Parts: sequence; structure tokens; C-alpha cells
Amino acid sequence: MDFSVANTGRLLWAALRMLLALTAVTGIAYPLLVTGIGQVALHDQANGSVVKVDGKEVGSRLIGQSWNVPGTDRPDPHWFQGRPSNSGYDPLATGSSQLGASDPRLVKAVKEARTQVADFNGVPESAVPTDAVTGSGSAIDPDISPAYAHLQVHRVAQANGLSVAQVQKLVKEHTQGRTAGFMDQQRVNVLEVNVALKELVHP
Repeated sequence: MDFSVANTGRLLWAALRMLLALTAVTGIAYPLLVTGIGQVALHDQANGSVVKVDGKEVGSRLIGQSWNVPGTDRPDPHWFQGRPSNSGYDPLATGSSQLGASDPRLVKAVKEARTQVADFNGVPESAVPTDAVTGSGSAIDPDISPAYAHLQVHRVAQANGLSVAQVQKLVKEHTQGRTAGFMDQQRVNVLEVNVALKELVHP
């Protein structure tokens, strides 16, 4: 094997050229290409699916948030409520509680949550759906089941001075079907339905 200075120099120069070429392709050209495609073809999703009301950002369709009475930890009866969040809806601290289904702490928390949801909405505990008392794996799920949305209709209607029919129509209009017709479950995006609710109450 030739270990001469000239041969070593050629090998180093070849390696440097390869490094520069790969850096240009994978570190500059490819990211710019993907970013450009995202901005053109999927602009909304590429920018976080942000929702704006009157020019002001109010949240993202992809991230759940609390709908409490301002300055408190009490849920606001005027708004549809999302699923419980182990992280307090902090997108930087996602993750479930990691408690097993038979863990006494989880069983207790679910029972307490079921009682609270039932009392808050004026319904029997047996009517409270599972997603109303259990968090998602990410702890920031932006959607709820149609069953949980409909359970809240009477309370939302009364708090906002609307008819039950008006609020039911709102939920129906914001119920999304299964992805591709067979994946996932039907769902209601809490932010979107609350934005529509605000427009209905304050047109």
C-alpha cells in the first residue's frame, strides 16, 4: 500500500470533496427542497396548523389546550372541554401518566374525574364516555369523541344563551369522519368547535 505524502494528500482531498458534496446535498439542498415542497403543497400543516381569530393566533389544531376560567384551574362552562392532560397541556412535556389500568392511583383519578365531569355537565356518571376521564398517550390530544362533545351540548348552550339545537348543529358540523374512511375514530377538534362557538355567540 502506498503511504507516500502525495498519495495521502490525494486521499484526503478526495475525502474532503466528498464531505463537501454530501454536506451540500444532505445539509442544504435536501432540507431546502423538503421545506419548499411543504410550504407550497402543505403550507398549513408545515407551519403548525395554527388557528387565527381576528388576526390573532389562538392555538393549533394539533395541540390540545385548557379551557378554564381565566386565572383559575376550573373548567369554563362556556366552552367545550378536552380530554384530561397529565402534562397540563404543555407541548414540551408530552406523555401519559404511565400508570397501568389496575393501578389504584389511576382507578381513583378516573373515578374522581367521572364524578366531576358528570356534575359539571349535569348528567349521570354512567353517561360519561371514557375519553372524558382518561388522557391520551401524548397528553395533548386536540380531539374528543362525538359522544363527549354531545354530552357537553346542554351545558354549553345554557351557559352561552343558545338553543340546544344550535349547539348540536355546531357539533355535527365539526365532527370529522375516520381517516381514509376506515382509520382512527370519528372525532371533534375542541379548538375548532370552540372557535365556531365564539363566532356564533359573538358574530
